[in-house]
Amino acid sequence: MQLAPIFPVVHRILQPAFPGCLWSGDRHCQAIALTFDDGPHPQYTPEVLAVLDYYNITASFFLLGACVNRSPSIAQAICDRGHWIGLHGYDHRSFPMLSPIELQQSLAKTQAAIYNACNLSPEKVRDVRPPNGLFTPKTLNLLQEWKYRPVMWSVVPEDWVRPGVTQVVQRVINQVQNGSLIVLHDGACGGQDVAATIQILIPQLLQQGYQFITVDALWQQSIPLENSQLDLL
Repeated sequence: MQLAPIFPVVHRILQPAFPGCLWSGDRHCQAIALTFDDGPHPQYTPEVLAVLDYYNITASFFLLGACVNRSPSIAQAICDRGHWIGLHGYDHRSFPMLSPIELQQSLAKTQAAIYNACNLSPEKVRDVRPPNGLFTPKTLNLLQEWKYRPVMWSVVPEDWVRPGVTQVVQRVINQVQNGSLIVLHDGACGGQDVAATIQILIPQLLQQGYQFITVDALWQQSIPLENSQLDLL
């Protein structure tokens, strides 16, 4: 059973229930974030980077610590190109299944792997996307207590089950709107098709007038107006 048709409904329910997470950006700005989970992969991630280079697109990558340790040069290539880097846990275990100590260690180990590969200090790698999109209020409370920023999604074409490049592209095109936070995968599940997918998807989105920005830029858009006004006082 494919879950792709359900994700837009789930998004509409969860976004207002958990406003402390990043679900999307400014609906009045034609900017979107293209994100990739589960990497770096020794074959699929370089293919993705080549397409992003060709179109001069900046994306965001949520990395697994174990994969960073296996492919540190690929992680460094992501960083060197100016892409935004976030955390996806060390080994893709669902956060609600981990004890608080295990969760904290998973994130810290991933930050350490990224530091060793990319020389990015832990303070600069604070965005966290839970594996499988699974979290609980307790999970979010812990992330916020530890000064991490939870990042979710608004467009999930379920590419990891490999429904076909055409299907994935069409799902994104049907759902994308201003501020969309798109999730694709460059790891073992779904990564086989991801470069071919974005090779078709990116020019279509550019033709529609969308600008590609990082997750960090989406966070900046999500700051409430009243906070921005206070900053000016």
